[in-house]
Amino acid sequence: MSLRLHSRVHRVLFGLIAAIGVSHAAMAEGHKRAEPLLPKYQQECAACHVAYPPGLLPAASWQRVMNNLPHHYGTDASLDPATLKEIGTWLNANAGTYKRVREVPPQDRITRSAWFIRQHDEVSAATWKRPAVKSASNCIACHTGANQGDFSEHNVRIPR
Repeated sequence: MSLRLHSRVHRVLFGLIAAIGVSHAAMAEGHKRAEPLLPKYQQECAACHVAYPPGLLPAASWQRVMNNLPHHYGTDASLDPATLKEIGTWLNANAGTYKRVREVPPQDRITRSAWFIRQHDEVSAATWKRPAVKSASNCIACHTGANQGDFSEHNVRIPR
């Protein structure tokens, strides 16, 4: 099977699995159902951006993100100690451990991970700069089910 065809088959399979409610991360972990997001994590993190599924980064990245909340990518996202501990513990327990995520991405950014770049290689630089998209980290702009952890290619709608 050619590499291009293999990639298409792989993407279709991921899309089908995501469509029935299993995240890409969970599928790679052994076809488990995706764990629901911690309500406190959803409340705190989704107030500013999509509450990224914890399986998209390794534990070391989540630990650095949580330890640097006063300078969270240019914003003060500080939390009270109890909330910090609750969310940090949950992120660590649910962090990605499968092959494609074990590698710590530059600056602990999901969008700079090798797997993210491969999955989005067909997206032009101009698309990321569209007013409705703004950046690669704005998943919900194109992935209509991102708030529910659904990143299936079948639900991608790229804004004009």
